Amino acid sequence: MPEQRPGGGGLAAAFERIQAPRRSAFIPYITAGDPEPDATVDVMEALVDAGADILELGIPFSDPLADGPTIQAASWRALGRGVDVERVLAWTDEFSGRCDAPVVLFSYLNPILRYGPERFVQDAAACGAAGLLITDLPVGEDIVLEDALASGRLDLVRLVAPTTPEARLPRIARAAQGFIYYISRTGVTGERDRIRQGLADEVGALRKLTDLPIAVGFGISNSEQARAVASLADGVVVGSALVRSLAEDGLQSASDLARSIRKAIDTTDD
Repeated sequence: MPEQRPGGGGLAAAFERIQAPRRSAFIPYITAGDPEPDATVDVMEALVDAGADILELGIPFSDPLADGPTIQAASWRALGRGVDVERVLAWTDEFSGRCDAPVVLFSYLNPILRYGPERFVQDAAACGAAGLLITDLPVGEDIVLEDALASGRLDLVRLVAPTTPEARLPRIARAAQGFIYYISRTGVTGERDRIRQGLADEVGALRKLTDLPIAVGFGISNSEQARAVASLADGVVVGSALVRSLAEDGLQSASDLARSIRKAIDTTDD
C-alpha cells in the first residue's frame, strides 16, 4: 500500500469517528455568502444540526468552470454582495468557535494565489479549517505550490474523476491527505436523475491504492441517490441540491433536505 503524505487537518481522524456509529459521512457543500452573507454561519450550524459530519465551504469565484448553473449563480450572488476570501475565513473562524464539525474550504486556485498561498494556508488553519480542496490544481501541475499548500496544517484533499488516466491514480493517492474526493461523473456539478453505472467498480479500484476514506460527489441530488452512494463510499457530498434549496426556499427547506439525506445514509443496507 503506498504511503500517504502527512496532513495536519485531522480529516482522516474525523472519518474514523464518523464511521464508528455510521457507515458513511454526510458532507454538504454550500457557497459562502449565499443566499445572504450574514447567514452563512447560521446555515453551517443548521446543516450540522441536520446531520452533517463535515462541511464544504465554497469560496466564491467569478469563473467556476467545474460548477454547473446552480453553484455558478450562487458564486455570482455572493461576489455581488462583496464576499471575499477574508470574509470566508472570518466565517470559518466564527463557526469553528461554535461547532466541532470539520470545515473543508473548497476553492479555485486564483483566489488563493491572489491572497497568497502560504498566507492562505496559515490563516485558514488559524481560523479552524481542517482541509482544502482546489478544483483546478492537478497533482504535479505546480510542485512548488503544491508542496507549500500540503506542508501546512490543512489536509490537501485530492480529486479523482472517471476520466483520470489509470496510470495517474497511484500518484494522486500518494499525494492525497484527509480523504479522496471521487467525482461521480464527467461534466460540471449539478443535480442528476440517477447515479452513473460503473461507479462502484471505480471506487473499488481506487480503494486498492489508498487507505484514505473516499467521498463521492457531483450530481447527488436526493435521498435515494445518497443511499446508493453511501453503500459504496465513506462519504457522500451533496452540493447543488442544497444550494438551490437554500436560494429558492430558504434555510428550513435546506435543513429538511439535509435531514432526509442523513436518514437515507444511515439506513443503507449492506
